[in-house]
Amino acid sequence: MLLDGRELAGYIKERHSRQVAAMPTKPNLAIVQSSDDPATASYIRVKSRYGRDIGATVKVYEVTMDRIRSQVEQLNEDPEVDGIIVQLPLPERSKTNEVTETVAPHKDVDGLHPHSQFTPATPMAILWLLAGYGVAVEGQRVTLVGKGRLVGAPLSKLLRQSGAKVTVCDSRTEDLPAATRAADIVVSATGRPGLIKPGMVKPGAVVVDAGSGESGGSIKGDVDPELQKDTTLKITPNPGGVGPMTVVALFENLLQAAQRPPAPGR
Repeated sequence: MLLDGRELAGYIKERHSRQVAAMPTKPNLAIVQSSDDPATASYIRVKSRYGRDIGATVKVYEVTMDRIRSQVEQLNEDPEVDGIIVQLPLPERSKTNEVTETVAPHKDVDGLHPHSQFTPATPMAILWLLAGYGVAVEGQRVTLVGKGRLVGAPLSKLLRQSGAKVTVCDSRTEDLPAATRAADIVVSATGRPGLIKPGMVKPGAVVVDAGSGESGGSIKGDVDPELQKDTTLKITPNPGGVGPMTVVALFENLLQAAQRPPAPGR
């Protein structure tokens, strides 16, 4: 079974459209961009299109790295802006934490600030995708490959809160295939194309590909395409699995932000 994120996202998109139509003012999302990478541009187009389709306002601010924090600070103070995201990866990746933590927590709809008022978009998307296809996580053995602060770390916390038995692996894990074969659910979020190969998951498992990395001039997922041929698995396509649901989760946070009372002093 394919865990089709596009199909599920379509249903939620209809709900978002109805919600926005009933709001007195359009939700306003600011996207701060500091990279001219083609993949970055593609991600921004998808978000801009989704916002347009549901009736939200999406504006992209293209700035250099030396101005990115001041741009975010201006948007923090703009009462017309409900949500802010910094499009990642940045050209200077070492500054990722510094920049994302400049976003005001009440506008951080990507959920990346340590004190963000929102659930991180990609982990939320993964849980929604599993729930949408009737995959229960309570009591299940989940092997999460990757412990990054954008996906792995917050997702492991959410999974444990949902009652899953979570094993987290990274590049230092001695026997990754053994860890993934022992799992009922495997989630990979490393950005290493083709990392999860046939033979690394047991028959009947659920496999969620939450990674994306460049290989051969194109963006590919963590899961080897050969795994898609295993008809015993419940597996996400990539693209078309977690990605569309991440956009949906981002706009779910934006709609919540737009309906909250103004922060004190703003």
